[in-house]
Amino acid sequence: MNPYIPLKGKVRSARFESNDRSLKTIDIVIEGKDDHITGKFIPGQFCEVGIIGKGEGPFGIASSPYEDFLRFTINKTGYLTTYLHHLEEGDIVYIRGPYGNGYPVHLLENKNIVIVSGGFAFTTLRSLTLFLLKERGKYGDITLIYGARRPDLLIYREELEEWSKRGDINVYLTIDTPQEGWNGYVGFVPNVLKEVSPKPDNAHLVMCGPPAMIKFTIPVINELGFEPKNVWTSLERRMKCGIGKCGRCNIGKYYVCKDGPVFSLEELKSLPKEY
Repeated sequence: MNPYIPLKGKVRSARFESNDRSLKTIDIVIEGKDDHITGKFIPGQFCEVGIIGKGEGPFGIASSPYEDFLRFTINKTGYLTTYLHHLEEGDIVYIRGPYGNGYPVHLLENKNIVIVSGGFAFTTLRSLTLFLLKERGKYGDITLIYGARRPDLLIYREELEEWSKRGDINVYLTIDTPQEGWNGYVGFVPNVLKEVSPKPDNAHLVMCGPPAMIKFTIPVINELGFEPKNVWTSLERRMKCGIGKCGRCNIGKYYVCKDGPVFSLEELKSLPKEY
């Protein structure tokens, strides 16, 4: 298939996640019979989402392969994302993908799984969490640690509340500073991870978050004893074309959009320190 030709999609629903309207979640249904994306991707992969005349950009897929739509949560930061924030039900967008490699779900079976995230980077980890819960019996203990600066920046809050009530996943939610009415953890994600202290035995840790969170979480992961080959993170910065042609995401021997965006901590050790 021609990787430059997108599929036509229609917005099923669009809603803001945060009180300041900086985060918007858009659910898209691919039109026609040529849909090779919905239900056929691996959690952790991404798509190019575009509007004719306005451009396109890479966004992690937040929906599960078991859902019949594609979900993207978009942070309003510039020209394209501003136009994507204007999308409403029935509007047309164009999708290319799925691209990149996802989380190593084939390695997670019969393992204990620790999921660590911060802010709106939780998108692809929602996809992974739903994937794991769909066939819960294949996996060991599942621990989710997720934080944001304030409660309204924790995305998919209704689902987080539902998961918290389940008996087969341990959910720890945290915000940076105390807020009235907040009864969860208070503190940065690395500190909560250290407090929870999940065991590294027979376990994999999957992480996605802002660079600062990842920087300060890695020492905690090492202190807890997780092996670098069993720690996975997603690097989405600098990606553009999605197919390794523009060279924007080239770093060391990798193209992030093709060889990633998911890498093991062991692989990341070979990258230049500047990255």
